[in-house]
Amino acid sequence: MCTRILWNDNPIAKTVSRCMDWSVSDEPELWFVPRGTERGGTGDTDAHAWRSRYSSVVTSMWSMGTVDGLNEKGLGAHALYLDPEDVSFPDPDGRPSVPNALWVQYLLDNYATVAEAVADINSIRITSPTFRGIELGIHIALEDATGDSAIIEPLDGTLVVHHGPEYTVMANSPTLDKQLENLARYRPFGGELPPPGDITSSDRFVRSSYFLHYLPEPANLEEAVAGVFQLIANVSVPYGAPYSTGDVYPTWWRSGADLTNRVYYFGSTRSPNIFWITLDDLADGSQVRRIDPRQLTLVGDQTENLQPGVLPY
Repeated sequence: MCTRILWNDNPIAKTVSRCMDWSVSDEPELWFVPRGTERGGTGDTDAHAWRSRYSSVVTSMWSMGTVDGLNEKGLGAHALYLDPEDVSFPDPDGRPSVPNALWVQYLLDNYATVAEAVADINSIRITSPTFRGIELGIHIALEDATGDSAIIEPLDGTLVVHHGPEYTVMANSPTLDKQLENLARYRPFGGELPPPGDITSSDRFVRSSYFLHYLPEPANLEEAVAGVFQLIANVSVPYGAPYSTGDVYPTWWRSGADLTNRVYYFGSTRSPNIFWITLDDLADGSQVRRIDPRQLTLVGDQTENLQPGVLPY
């Protein structure tokens, strides 16, 4: 279970956070991907090939794809789990295809704003190959330095787009329209119910929306970043906590981004620390670089400590 929260109505900076909740570690690695990186050759006969227009700092999952990131123009993108029974990807139709594991990277590579990405959303076909032997349903959250936002969900063979700055929260299933319908039962969103306290996706969506609504205006950039990290911690699941089905879905890591100033933040829940990468200091670089974000001692600005690496996907 994961959550994404965008704070786009404060005067200091547009900031965003997300958490990664899973039954096992997704073995994250953090990468700098330079503009000009070649992509494609995924085995699909319709596989799309492209060269990245923009550099990005991204987090990979199981060395198989990009799950989160920020590009040099201030566009952020995040893949969150959506129950496979809710998801239906398009059938082959002649369009070039991109696997869902590279969807986030494709968006960061090619677009500077949410509006650009949404306008071009149907130029490719998203596929869903097996991921470690299972088929994962996902949906995408996008936001940019203007505060614009979009939630993209593959439903009934098409990509359903909710586009506008009002779409500040995303969780997992159910689909966004049903999450918003449920939200309307709670105050101050039209209903009278108080904020709930469970760790289900629907309750986390409501709590995120509730506390985001009441965040006070930040006095400085530090408070603008701290605000979204405080909110994402509020909907994170402590390690070892039982999920409602009896399984354990802890939060493994939390990331954030200052979209205005193009800084990417990361914190493992096994560490008390948060570190960050300043994308402007890397954006013109031509070499792929990496750092292991699971190092428990990482803290503060780690931009200079990324080492040369080879992308595994």
